[in-house]
Amino acid sequence: FYSSKKILGQVLLYFSFICLDSIIAQISYSIPEEMPIGSLIGNVAQDLGFDKKRFISGKAKIHSRNSGDYVELNKDNGELLVKKKIDREALCADMTVCSLDFQIILENPIEFYTVTVQITDINDNAPTFDRGEMIFRISESATPGAKFVLRRAEDLDVGINGIQNYELKPSDNFTLRLNKNLQDVEMVLQKPLDREKQEHMTLVLTALDGGEPHMSGTMIILITVLDVNDNAPRFTQQTYKAAVNENVPTVGTNVATVRATDADQGSNSKITYSITNTLDNVRKIFKINNASGLITLIGNLDFEESRNFEINLRANDEGGLTDYSKLFVDVQDVNDNQPEINIMSKSNVIAEDAPVNTVVTIIHIEDKDTGENGRINCFISENVEFKLESSTDNFYTLVTDSELDREIHSEYNITVTCSDEGAPSLSSHVTFTLQISDVNDNAPVFERSSYEAYILENNAPGLSIFTVKAADADWKQNSRVSYILEDSFIKGIPVSSYVSVSADSGVIHAVRSFDYEQIKDFQFHIKAQDGGSPPLSSNVTIKILIQDQNDNPPQVLYPVQTGGSVVAEMVPRSADVGYLVTKVVAVDVDSGQNAWLSYKLLKTTERVLFEVGLQNGEIRAIRQVTDKDAVKQRLTVIVEDNGQPSRSATVIVNVAVADSFPEVLSEFSDFPHNKEYNDNLTFYLVLALAVVSFLFITCLVIIISVKIYRWRQSRIYHSNLPVIPYYPPRYSDTLGTGTLPHPYNYEVCMTTDSRKSGNTFCRAGQNVLIMDPGFTGTMQGIQSKKNILDEPDSPTEV
Repeated sequence: FYSSKKILGQVLLYFSFICLDSIIAQISYSIPEEMPIGSLIGNVAQDLGFDKKRFISGKAKIHSRNSGDYVELNKDNGELLVKKKIDREALCADMTVCSLDFQIILENPIEFYTVTVQITDINDNAPTFDRGEMIFRISESATPGAKFVLRRAEDLDVGINGIQNYELKPSDNFTLRLNKNLQDVEMVLQKPLDREKQEHMTLVLTALDGGEPHMSGTMIILITVLDVNDNAPRFTQQTYKAAVNENVPTVGTNVATVRATDADQGSNSKITYSITNTLDNVRKIFKINNASGLITLIGNLDFEESRNFEINLRANDEGGLTDYSKLFVDVQDVNDNQPEINIMSKSNVIAEDAPVNTVVTIIHIEDKDTGENGRINCFISENVEFKLESSTDNFYTLVTDSELDREIHSEYNITVTCSDEGAPSLSSHVTFTLQISDVNDNAPVFERSSYEAYILENNAPGLSIFTVKAADADWKQNSRVSYILEDSFIKGIPVSSYVSVSADSGVIHAVRSFDYEQIKDFQFHIKAQDGGSPPLSSNVTIKILIQDQNDNPPQVLYPVQTGGSVVAEMVPRSADVGYLVTKVVAVDVDSGQNAWLSYKLLKTTERVLFEVGLQNGEIRAIRQVTDKDAVKQRLTVIVEDNGQPSRSATVIVNVAVADSFPEVLSEFSDFPHNKEYNDNLTFYLVLALAVVSFLFITCLVIIISVKIYRWRQSRIYHSNLPVIPYYPPRYSDTLGTGTLPHPYNYEVCMTTDSRKSGNTFCRAGQNVLIMDPGFTGTMQGIQSKKNILDEPDSPTEV
């Protein structure tokens, strides 16, 4: 379409050039409306025969009053473009020929040319009606051939794109008549109307244009067929039925609604209802609404007096046509009395040990209604330990259904509900409270099955150790708990000498001060007893653990401290580094870290020659002996435990650095002694000889004792007598935390040659006693006889 328009424009341009002179010329273009912005209309420079440079040098421009808003000129190439979308209908309204006229002006020299752009129509507008619908009211008595004028449609397009035809659908009763120029549009009735068959009709008038593609517009034609009174009223039913309960409100109660219809319309279909009964009292009890046909009560209904009514009804329209019907009303009996519950006998309190089927309450039920309305069923709330039994006509008994437990439910709110079998059912209920009295059937229960408590030794008598607590699920006196200390013995001593318990609070107090070294733990039983009759009780085991305090200083076992004699450990001058001089052995009767011992060298004679092991107490040489070192060395060793605060003990070790015993005697004569011996050197020499002799004899005794001990051990292992291990009291570490986890045997061998003297630490072993089966003594007695270790005196020199 656009190409054909362009060819036509070029033809018109050709003829324009023939008719115009060379200075003043006119060119025309033809374009369709609604072209996109920037679309090419034509090349003015080419069509006028100018060079493009002339347009540039002549500063070509468009001169127009309003056409310049729609087109623009490209000065570089002379193309005429669409500047604004062109709507022919907005630009030229209903004009058949629509065009844009403007001039193109050039300077140097001045030239101007007239340009006409003809806007051709496209089918972009559909036919429209000025209103969406037309309404006609036509009587059903109208004769065929009657004419009705319809509104015409309008189309903004022109020519072939304008309106070309009209259509009317459906065409059962009406047809469409058009003149040649479509100026008049008429609707003609061709078939009689019947309002009772079709009161309303809807027709669609369609206007069609001739564009491609076709466009159309529609208008709705609404036809109402007016009525003629040619139909009588008709009741929807020949007979109606209704049921009304007695005792309903008398005024305004709806009974039924009757309805009659009339095929006519308007005043011809207006129906009036009435009751035609004359010989009975129907009009005194019932009333009908003349317009709606609603029948209501205006009097009382009594089932015992009248069980049904027959109402004669009439319907008539304003044209005098009528119809008749009947309404049958049944009066129904209603359940208007609820059951009455009477409590004949009632218990307010029942013991929790009451046997099953114990009667709690007797009730009697009455209902004034008869038949199903007077038939009564009673029940109680679920999930209770009771049940309701029917004994005789309308008598019920409430009895226990299972064992009662006051600790679970101390009170019951029991609701008895009775309902009849009427429709709807009526019911009534009564609620009463039943208290459950307590029986002492629960013993006190401790919070735990056993208890452990800790207390530091050296406590003050009367100190609170622990509190036990027992609860009793019973009530009042039956739940009052008292605490009693059960009689028992701890190492033959009554437990009451150790602890006491408060009868009311359960607080356990220490009666005495405890010593961890004598007793580490003990246990006893406490009884919790309630105040019931007879009382119930339960026991619990209490274990008291004594915690150690650092109340004992370390005790030095070796070297043994004597009063005034001088004993020295001999170290040869040829001793190597690490030579074991001796070992300080100490124990602490405390336990745990309170018994962890450490050894330190507190003071020496001169520059350091020896050191002591921090953990084992071994004294060793830390360098070679020189000639400058003194023969006599005096070492002070301190033994400390790990308690807080720490306790300690000191021991003085004399060491002789010499290769022979006479050298020791000569040198040790200068050691400081007690004041009474300082002036008598001869006494000390004699004493030294005595000591050496004593040590020699002691070694012999020890050797013989060891031999005898080993011989007895071998006899014990082959004996059938029971073997009882024996630990020295206070030094056996029962918890395995002391310095000496087992008893030690020491063999001390002394000779005149210090290089051959030394301490032999034998393998640890248990001392054993062979018990005669006939022996009746106690272990305590044996231990008291065999106590081989005592607390050491204050440290002295050896």
